[in-house]
Amino acid sequence: MGVYDFTVTTATGDLQPLESYRGEVLLIVNTASKCGFTPQYKGLQQLYEEFHDQGFRVLGFPCNQFASQEPGTNEEIQQFCQTNYQVTFPVFAKIDVNGASADPLYKYLTQSAPGVLGTEAIKWNFTKFLIDRTGNVVKRFAPNTTPESIHDAILLLLSKPA
Repeated sequence: MGVYDFTVTTATGDLQPLESYRGEVLLIVNTASKCGFTPQYKGLQQLYEEFHDQGFRVLGFPCNQFASQEPGTNEEIQQFCQTNYQVTFPVFAKIDVNGASADPLYKYLTQSAPGVLGTEAIKWNFTKFLIDRTGNVVKRFAPNTTPESIHDAILLLLSKPA
């Protein structure tokens, strides 16, 4: 089992198989519009713009499980991301990342790359998972890890063939 085995829901309600990203380096992030880390959208967009042509994608998954910091509808979230941060990478439908209702993709990600002391639960918004070109989870980054600080790890994965 790997990342490509999952299908997610777009902000417009369509199903999107992650298989369509096969061969690309992915950074999967749970996001929120009203969080202290929300300005990370800017850094995520910069990474996306810099590496997009080399086969890199950022995939955003809004989540309202942390202090209700993502209260908007999928449409409102899209508008917020585009208006405030000019986001052009995909921001999918709002999901849960923890608990019984956690999206299957996030159950897989947290099992594949546990956090500090082996905990699987996502601690907060903007936890990041770096995925290599073959769909393997390479590393989990804490919410306070800035997108800019992941630059070299992405560059390294992009330099490796699928």
